[in-house]
Amino acid sequence: QVQLVESGGGLVQAGGSLRLSCAASGFMFSIRTMYWFRQSPGKQRELVASVTGDGSTSYADSVKGRFTISRDNAKNTVYLQMNSLKPEDTAVYYCQAYTWWGQGTQVTVSS
Repeated sequence: QVQLVESGGGLVQAGGSLRLSCAASGFMFSIRTMYWFRQSPGKQRELVASVTGDGSTSYADSVKGRFTISRDNAKNTVYLQMNSLKPEDTAVYYCQAYTWWGQGTQVTVSS
């Protein structure tokens, strides 16, 4: 049974940092490209960042230079380090792989 479990969300002031984690199980994690998406109320879900099995990364323009995606294949975990957070980063953040989604973790950035 595939599981993606996000953690690390919360409330932070603008300019602050958070690190999200996504613990994966039930599939061969090391070969899968992993994604972080986010969705704000009234907006479409958007791709934030991705990391391939061998560590190649890609970012949305809106987070380049502020967010860093990484993975630990030994721990079956993918991370999203978020620095210099802005109120517009407020959203539910989801971990995703293939057709599988986590339940999401809320990130709220106050101004």
